[in-house]
Amino acid sequence: MLWERLTWEEIAALRHGGMDMAILPVGATEQHGPHLALDVDTVSAVAVASGVSAVTGVPVLPAIPYGCSLGHSRRWPGTIAVTSQVLMDLVTQVGDWVIGAGFRRLLILNGHVTNAAPLRCALEMLRSRHDQALVASLSLHEISPRVREAYHADADDWHANAAETALMLEIAPDSVRPDRVATADDPDRTAGLFFSHPVNRTSANGVTGSPSRARREDGARLFTWLVDDLAGRVRQALTEAQPLLSPYGAPPT
Repeated sequence: MLWERLTWEEIAALRHGGMDMAILPVGATEQHGPHLALDVDTVSAVAVASGVSAVTGVPVLPAIPYGCSLGHSRRWPGTIAVTSQVLMDLVTQVGDWVIGAGFRRLLILNGHVTNAAPLRCALEMLRSRHDQALVASLSLHEISPRVREAYHADADDWHANAAETALMLEIAPDSVRPDRVATADDPDRTAGLFFSHPVNRTSANGVTGSPSRARREDGARLFTWLVDDLAGRVRQALTEAQPLLSPYGAPPT
């Protein structure tokens, strides 16, 4: 159920029918090695959100295709990054309008690892502005323990690795360059490091992990886990109540 494909009457009917939740996919436009297209993070977030929508009825907002990809540097052309402040402000303003339309439950579904901090800040802003709002920010790779294990199977500081490549083979095969997959492997060089380094100082080709291990059947299984595990959490979120009814701006008692 894509928000932008509905009319205002259909949006209103959703709300009047009891649906008060929406999903906002947030991705990135950034290099994913020599074998994957720049849209991986956006496509994966949208695909999972759409799969969850199909089984829960929660509408999916138009995706944000730019993320905080500053750490990928300018070494590989194609990345288009925005600052954390810009991303935080954009998500906050989108959330203002969605909540203003009566959808007080908002899931910010993140497809790019380093969007997590600005998205958390956007969450804090929305909760402080809208006292009754229920906002969650969740990254794809953190949806469940089995999903996390799949993403980290070939690298701790993974990127464009076996999991992402397999997932794209399943949901967007046109984003994969098959002739480049076998030679795209690059090891994780971050073990034991104290500082966080940009990708140009940890990867030779923009990859961290072993995309050569990717198989479409693994991507199909991962996609099923992503949708099923998130859908289960969303179903619970549809009826979750605030633990205490204490207004945000209430004075101390």
